[in-house]
Order: sequence, then C-alpha cells, then structure tokens
Amino acid sequence: MSNSNLNNLLETENNKKTSTAMIVDNSNKSLTETSKNEFVMVKPKSNTVISVFTKLIIVFICLIFAVFTIFTIFNMFNTNIISGVSIKNIDVSNLSTSDAKYQLDNYLNAKLPEEIKVVHGDFETTISLSQMDIAFDTKNATNVAYKIGRQGNFFENNFEVLSTLFGHINIEPDISLDRQVLTKNLEDLSGQLPDKVIQSSYYIEDNELIITSGKEGYVVDADATIQAIKKALSNFSAQDKPIELVVKTKQPDDIDVDKIYNEVRKDPVDAYYTKDPFEVHPSENGVDFKISVDEAKNKIASEKKDEYIIPLNIISPKVTTNMIGTEAFPDLLSTFSTRYATSNRNRTTNLILASNKINGTVLMPGETFSYNKVVGERTISAGYKEAAIYVQGEVVDGLGGGICQIASTLYNAVVYANLEVTQRANHQFVPSYVTASRDATVVYGAIDFQFKNNRNYPIKIICSVSGGIANFKIFGLRQDDDCEVQISSYETGRTAQAIYSEAYKILKRNGQVVDRKLLSKDTYKRH
Repeated sequence: MSNSNLNNLLETENNKKTSTAMIVDNSNKSLTETSKNEFVMVKPKSNTVISVFTKLIIVFICLIFAVFTIFTIFNMFNTNIISGVSIKNIDVSNLSTSDAKYQLDNYLNAKLPEEIKVVHGDFETTISLSQMDIAFDTKNATNVAYKIGRQGNFFENNFEVLSTLFGHINIEPDISLDRQVLTKNLEDLSGQLPDKVIQSSYYIEDNELIITSGKEGYVVDADATIQAIKKALSNFSAQDKPIELVVKTKQPDDIDVDKIYNEVRKDPVDAYYTKDPFEVHPSENGVDFKISVDEAKNKIASEKKDEYIIPLNIISPKVTTNMIGTEAFPDLLSTFSTRYATSNRNRTTNLILASNKINGTVLMPGETFSYNKVVGERTISAGYKEAAIYVQGEVVDGLGGGICQIASTLYNAVVYANLEVTQRANHQFVPSYVTASRDATVVYGAIDFQFKNNRNYPIKIICSVSGGIANFKIFGLRQDDDCEVQISSYETGRTAQAIYSEAYKILKRNGQVVDRKLLSKDTYKRH
C-alpha cells in the first residue's frame, strides 16, 4: 500500500472519531438541533391536519348558526302556541289562542256541574252555580301558553322552546266566579248550620222587654270554602262527592242596649181616618224603658245571665183605633143575633162582660182576631159569674158559663161577612141558641175561636147584649168583588149516641151561585 493511500485511510478514521466524539461531547446540543430539524421536517404535515379540522369546526358553527337563525326566525313569525304545551292536560301545541280557547271551553266548561253539594257534619245542602258565572279561565290560560318562548331575548326564547318541546309544560287554568254572590250564599249558610252562632235577641211580652244572650258557634269561612270549591271544580270531583264547608268559631256580638232602646222606644200614635178615599190609620202604643239605659246596661253587665228582663212603660195614645166611630166604616157587611134567657142573671152578666170586651174592636187588613186574647181569662176578679157549662158530657156550673154564645154569635157574623175563619171548634152538645154546625166553643188556654180580616179595608165589630138578644154587626167598606153570603147547615145522620152535621158557605152574585165551600163537618153527643 502506498503512503498516500495509507494517509487517506488514517484521515478517514480520524474524521469518524472526531464525529463520534462531537456527538458524545455535544449530545445535548446535537439532539436539540436534531429535534429542531425533525420538527421542521414534520411541520408541513401538522398544518394540513389543523387546517382541515378548523374548517370542519367553522362549517359546523356556521351550520349551527344557520339552523339557530332559521329556528329563531321561525319562532319570531310563529303565531301559534309552541309545541309541548298542554292546558289542563289537553294538548294545545301549534294551535292559535282562539282555537285553543274554543276547544278548552267546549271540553272544560261542559264538565262544570249546575249545582254543588256542601256538607258540615250532618248538615247538607246544595248551592246553585247558575248565578255565579263560574267558568274555567281559558282566556288567561291560553294567553299564558302563547307567551311561552316569547318573553325573553332570542337566546332565552329558543332555549325555552327547545326545553318545552322535549320537557313539555302543563298549565292549570284558574276558576273564575262571581266571588261576591258566592260569598253572600256562604254567609247565608252560616245561619243554617246546626251549631251556628246564636246572636242575642229580644221580644216584648206584656210590659216587659226580654233580652236573651247569644251563644258561641260556627260560621262558614267564606274565603277558605271558596278555595275548596274552586279546587273541587278544578279536579272535577264536585259532581261525585260533597264539598266540606270550612268553618270557624265565632263569639256572638255583645248585647247592644243602645240599639235595642232605639228600636223599642217610640211615642204613642193616635188613630185617625180619612175620606175620599176611606182609610183608617190605626193607633200605636208608645213604649219606653222604666229604668234608664245606663241602669239597663249595668244590669246586663253585672248579672251575666242567659235572659234579662227590662221593665217597660206602655204609653196609650189619646185616640185608639177602637175609638174611631162607625163613620169611618160606612158599610154594614153582616149582622147576626141569638137569643138568651134574661132570667139567668149570672149567665147574662157573663154575656155582657164578654161582648163589652169585643165591642168596638177594629181589625186591620191581614190581622187575626183571637177570642181568648180579646176577651181574656174568665176570672172572678174580671167579674165573671158561675153559670151552666158543659164538662165531660155533663151540664155543670162553671165560671164564665154562657160566653160561648157570644163566640157562636160572632162566628156566624164573621161567616156572613165572608171573613176567613182560621180556628173553630164545635160544642160537645148542640147548643140551644144556634143549630148544629153553626156554633163555636171556647175554653181559655185550650180552645180558641180565631178569624182573619182578609179584606182590603179594616173592619169594626159592634156588639150588644140587651133585652134577651145578643147582636153582632161587622162594618167596613164594600168591595167590587163582594158576594151575598148564605149559610146552609143540616144534620147528616143520627145514632143513639151522636148527631152528625155539616155546614156550607154559599156565595152568590146577582142571584147566581158562584161558590160553595164546606165550613165544617161536626159530631155532637146526644143528651
């Protein structure tokens, strides 16, 4: 091998070593540089991937934005209720408010009952709903449904539309009603409850004012009960089961003595009459407390009783109704007489006493006459005497004997005047002064004779007992519809123990019978 070749070979080997050494000594730098070189080498490939990915994202975003924009524009111009909305579980999606309301009205309001049943314990009644304008408030419910997805910005609206579409919304419509009318009905029911509040009250008896204390009880809680009614109507349970009234305890109002005094106290009023037309203005007694109002208040405050008695002063008018002369009663409506034996002085005395009590009595239209009330109790202090009466089928002496003849005479005059007899009983035996079924017996505290002035004008009763004749006259004012009155009475049968009879009132106009009414069917014992 030549020297030149040998030198070349050695130089090559040295270069290799040097390169190797450089790599070892500068490993960090060389590796770094190598990494940089390698990064530069792959950079073109990474940029390509990123560029594609970026484009895909941009396209996706643009697509989403386009869909979002279209969705937003659609919702902006959509005039119907959005999808996923129900009212009372009835789907109203994509309906206009008018269409939704029409469908709801047809279905919901048809489910409302005409009346509801309410209860409180054993108490039960019904309330009619026809006057209360009760209906489902479908107008407000459809408006609420329409506003879903339309009340925020477009991001909020779109989110609400999407969430409703997948999540669904159900709207419960309110029940509209006339609260004032229903409240009044419920307040009225408070007075019908078996355990209701009892307010204090008062009444006048003879010369005394009697005040009764109130008692705690229950009243209907109108507001709470209305809510219960609306709930029952809303869930359609009112037709199947009654609604429990919501009640609350209430104390009675305090006794208002001032109010009672103002209502009770009054001045006497004299009676008078006018002509053209005839009109009678009855008298009125005056009333006042016998004690002062403060004394009455202290009495109630200190005694704490269930009942309080306040004495009264009854002030008579100067001119009573009975004092008005017969000139105020221009027409004789009827008259009837019976005979009595003047030899029986005790009996005659009783007849006179009873007739004097009745004589001059004026009965206003609609007013009822009570024989026992007008004549009063038959007592020795009142002047009544012992005379024959019927007791348990026997004739015995009794206080006030004979006054039934006055009742019977008045009864016939009343029938002839075509007045309304409201209470009448026959004797045990047929009396001597009238025929069967023409009598009227009275027993104080047990049997009364009563009749009502069913005419349009007051009547005045004039009676007398004299010379063996008891006579009654009834005066008033004739009416266009007055009829002639006849009484027909007769026996319908007899047995060994009894007599049976009937009486009829026959009404005639211009001589023609226009009516025939049964007065009574009676049974008498035989002597």
